[in-house]
Amino acid sequence: MKIKFLMMIVLLAGIIMNAQDSLHAVSDRSKFIAFSPSKETKNVNGMLIKYYDEIDQEIQPKKVNGIGLGLNGLGVFFPLLFLVNITSIDNWAINDVGSEPLPDKMNKINGLQFSIINMEPTVTNGLELSLSSNISAPSVTNGIAVSPLYNFHHTTNGLAVSTFANISQKCRGVQVSLINVCKNSRGIQIGFWNENERRKFPLINWNFKNKKS
Repeated sequence: MKIKFLMMIVLLAGIIMNAQDSLHAVSDRSKFIAFSPSKETKNVNGMLIKYYDEIDQEIQPKKVNGIGLGLNGLGVFFPLLFLVNITSIDNWAINDVGSEPLPDKMNKINGLQFSIINMEPTVTNGLELSLSSNISAPSVTNGIAVSPLYNFHHTTNGLAVSTFANISQKCRGVQVSLINVCKNSRGIQIGFWNENERRKFPLINWNFKNKKS
């Protein structure tokens, strides 16, 4: 009797553990439409809708194959604050470009990132369209970044186009804007004022010499 009872307990424990593993597998399964912030949102093959951005320490990294749609309403106000500080070129000095390393936890978007503003560490492989991109968020763009106001990136590989300013720590490609600033560049800058590690120059600036990352 005792042996049968123990066998029943072992069998029941096995069923519970298998059920937990199945639930965990379901939670890790890719979603077609997902929302963020959400601890359950990890892999998306379709569209990710962000209604709020998480701070660096709290971010739950997400991988999106498709579209990342950022609807954070704070993005409406940040551009106005930066417009106040654009009156002097000195406000965009190259020494002000951040040199912090990229964080371990970063979102990855393979496709299109379309947002009012992005305040989460993100790697975008494809096209980035935003009102004022990546403010207070170290980011990498491999492809094309377009903004009617500003582009702020840790690393730009490809083409960055904006009206007022392109600001990056590392650039491999082309920056086109009123003001272009890059601390570690290999490529071309086209704009009213351009700065890289070699020179400050109006209209067009360049650097094709290798520099260690």
